[in-house]
Amino acid sequence: MRKKVITSLILLVGLLYLSGCSEKNNKPVETKVTIKNPDAKEVLSLDGNADIFQLDGKVFKADIDWVDKLELTKKELLGKISGNSQKSFKDGIANKLPVDAKIYSAKERNDVVIAEYDGKTKYYLVQAEG
Repeated sequence: MRKKVITSLILLVGLLYLSGCSEKNNKPVETKVTIKNPDAKEVLSLDGNADIFQLDGKVFKADIDWVDKLELTKKELLGKISGNSQKSFKDGIANKLPVDAKIYSAKERNDVVIAEYDGKTKYYLVQAEG
C-alpha cells in the first residue's frame, strides 16, 4: 500500500511539473511582418536579365507578356532616365533603357508606365509586394 501511495505521489508531482512546463512553452510568439515593395536588387535576383528602372522609389519591369499586349495612351511625363547601372539603383536609374528615355503615366492603368526612346515605346509594370 505504501508503494502505491509513493508511486501515485511521484506520478502526480511529475504530471504537475510537466503541465507547468507546457504552459511556459505555449506562450504566443509575436512575429513582425514588414511588407514592402521589392527593390532593384530583389527583382534582379529573381530575373538577372530583367529590364528595369527606378522612379519615385518604385521599381518598374518590362517584357511582361500580358502588359505588352495592352493598348495604352500616354497621360503625363513622369520623368526621364538620368543614368545607367547594373547594381546601384536610385530614382532615374535604369539597367537597359538609355539616358534621356522619357517615362509617362498611362491613362488606362496606374500600375503601368510608358517609356519612349529612339522612336520606340515600351511598357513597364510596377513591381509590388503581394
